[in-house]
Amino acid sequence: MKRVLTIAAAAIAVLAFVFAMLRTPDTDRDEMIAKYGGKDALFADGAGGMRVHWRDDGCRDCAAIIFVHGSNASLQTWAPMVDELGGEYRIISFDQPGHGLTGPHPRDDYSAAGMFEALDAVANAARLDHFYLAGNSMGGWVAWRYALAHPERVDGLILIDSAGAPLREGETPPRLNIGFRLLRNPLARPLAEQITPRSLVRKSLLESVAVDTIVTEEMIDRYWELLRFPGNRRAASIRSTTDREAAYAGRLHQIEQPSLILWGAQDQLVYATAAQTFNERMPNAEVVIFENVGHLPMEEAPEATANAIRRFLEAQTPEAVDTLNLEQPQ
Repeated sequence: MKRVLTIAAAAIAVLAFVFAMLRTPDTDRDEMIAKYGGKDALFADGAGGMRVHWRDDGCRDCAAIIFVHGSNASLQTWAPMVDELGGEYRIISFDQPGHGLTGPHPRDDYSAAGMFEALDAVANAARLDHFYLAGNSMGGWVAWRYALAHPERVDGLILIDSAGAPLREGETPPRLNIGFRLLRNPLARPLAEQITPRSLVRKSLLESVAVDTIVTEEMIDRYWELLRFPGNRRAASIRSTTDREAAYAGRLHQIEQPSLILWGAQDQLVYATAAQTFNERMPNAEVVIFENVGHLPMEEAPEATANAIRRFLEAQTPEAVDTLNLEQPQ
């Protein structure tokens, strides 16, 4: 018996040592705010003491677009859209609860309603009664759910490789990237809150895109550091088991606002066929598919993405001058 206890104690000691060696601690809150927010970082006050990190870029007197990022991303994913569209539109972006510099939701509420609280906080801080709403991946799910809940505030909807459409007949679920696979595994999930190697973040990013060259060392560092912002890894764990209320897809036909559906043809996380599903169910939608692009068109093909958004928005205001003389898609 004594020998068994000795062996067990030794095994526990070895495991504790290995855990201590592999553990990646949280990043420093103030250091991250200084690095990714800067001295003039904006924070909007939200429900329950939430402080939502946001940015207000572009033309302040122009029509406003609020951009909503996807899972484990941050508002920095929209930087190419600021560069491309900032001269013509007011570009509002923010870190969703459990992401970036916003940190965890005060009530750990990562349902659609919980995410709406951050979006409302930003819209109110920007003094916007109505706006165009754009979202990528999970952010697309938040965007179209928000359009259902608050149609009076959404002038138009832009969904970019959005989550939330049901699989089509005969389709099997797409293979998740390694980060999502770990979070879906109940045994690996607790470890993922403590052990987050940079190499895993790199692999997850490369599995999400078709244009590998956008996955720079700077991008990997940003995802890795902000994922380890205090509370964000725990939030990712909770979010991975949050009910996405799939039945709401049955209400897509109620979204009457003009809608643009953008998709990367090589998206391995959400099949491009989902664009067809959204188009079929939403009465005022149009679709643009980008060849040789994956899950992040706004970063993989920023010029093409911006031009599609520009054409769409110009169509909502026919009196606007097409300064680029863009050829209209057939």
